[in-house]
Amino acid sequence: MAAALSVETAARGAKQPAVLEFLKSGPKKLLINGKFVPAKSGKTFESINPANEEVLALVAEGGKADVDEAVKAARKAFEEGKWARVGPHQRAKYLFKIAELIDQHADELAELESLDNGKALTQARAIDIPAAAETFRYYAGWCSKIYGETNPSDPSMFNYTLREPVGVCGQIIPWNFPLLMASWKLAPALACGNTAILKPAEQTSLTALRLGELIVEAGLPDGVVNIITGFGPGAGSAIAEHPDIDKVAFTGSGEVGRLILQASAGNLKKVSLELGGKSPNIIFPDAEMEAAVPNAMMGVFYNSGQVCCAGTRIFVQRDIYDKFVDQLTKYTEGMTMGDPLDPKTKMGPVVSKEQFDRVNGYLDIGKQEGARVTTGGELGNGKGYYVKPTIFVDVNNDMRIAREEIFGPVAAAIPFKDENDAVFQGNNTSYGLAAAVWTRDVSRAHKVARALKAGTVWINCYGMIDPISPFGGYKQSGFGRELGKYAIDLYTQVKTVFMKL
Repeated sequence: MAAALSVETAARGAKQPAVLEFLKSGPKKLLINGKFVPAKSGKTFESINPANEEVLALVAEGGKADVDEAVKAARKAFEEGKWARVGPHQRAKYLFKIAELIDQHADELAELESLDNGKALTQARAIDIPAAAETFRYYAGWCSKIYGETNPSDPSMFNYTLREPVGVCGQIIPWNFPLLMASWKLAPALACGNTAILKPAEQTSLTALRLGELIVEAGLPDGVVNIITGFGPGAGSAIAEHPDIDKVAFTGSGEVGRLILQASAGNLKKVSLELGGKSPNIIFPDAEMEAAVPNAMMGVFYNSGQVCCAGTRIFVQRDIYDKFVDQLTKYTEGMTMGDPLDPKTKMGPVVSKEQFDRVNGYLDIGKQEGARVTTGGELGNGKGYYVKPTIFVDVNNDMRIAREEIFGPVAAAIPFKDENDAVFQGNNTSYGLAAAVWTRDVSRAHKVARALKAGTVWINCYGMIDPISPFGGYKQSGFGRELGKYAIDLYTQVKTVFMKL
């Protein structure tokens, strides 16, 4: 009875009976070889609701021994199990089925995501969950379109290529978009015929595990998708180092990305990394302010600023700097922060105590560096990891709040002189994930977009992502491109065949 009362308290406000049923069903287990099993160590850890700091569930703490079992299952499924004999049309049916099940359980998944991550329920339901289903649906279409080619080689030879799956893939995802990031990793890997070991972030394991249940329901053969919950040191490191994993895909911090790259040297496994960002959002005087101001606001504060491509450096031409900052401040002051399950809420808490303390530290750093706060700059009141949306002005591009990824609701408004200065300052960062340009001048828009060193550039919009288009970074924002046809390159390898005629 005490456990049930704890769940009711932690999930206060939840309206989906399936969510409470899932949370009350006991400690969450690992998915290995088609079965949900406890960690071999017997250890568990707590999944915390960041809105009220209560324990939502206990989750199995996987480690090296569990990863070993998952890799064995994935290897068997890939080499000799049913998956090895599944043709592309049947793979497509599996992916379509997963997408269909996500759609059917969308309300439940959105609520579970909101409880576990702290994001506004309205945003999870409108964006995260439909986009996850759409990603599986998009890659279902690719299953039958992964071609080799014939090459005009020597006339005495028949020369052709085969595009084959890489094999067993380790996939480590972050906590900011838990279900969506799982779909970005799993969908293309499965479409190409690979098997997977997915490790969700320890802060947000619940929707990945619920997805695991839906994958089992969809009928995928045992061992094709395995889910290992746990911590970076332990589960994550075991995946990165494992000699029988052929490829690792990681989304997260640059610090961990470097560790994964080092660990991959053991068997020279393929690696793709989508790391951090400090994206410039450049506002020229001829921008349509009615769109630029609210988009700049959401470009920073959406998902409590916990977005790798957030436009946290807002560059505004000096002629309009004061006016723009004043409008941005007024818009931000009208942003509703509160209970993520409340339909009126636009911004919930940050994901964890660790992130809460990190962001608070940067609020102090910004003030110490001489930047001025026009709104926010402080923590929320009461329980929950709430940080008020904050705008720093009088910022220069050398300050730490302009150079380091805060991953919280903190904007730095920086003036620039002219187009060349905007490009120079925008590119003056170790990151290169995304950027945006606001102008009515079509020539300038394309010219600046070409000059910015970023994997995605938005013109007169912000944050648009579609599974049809590649996403990834320049410089220390990582390498490899997820989404679109480019993800097929991440999860296949090319074989050349010569046949003597």
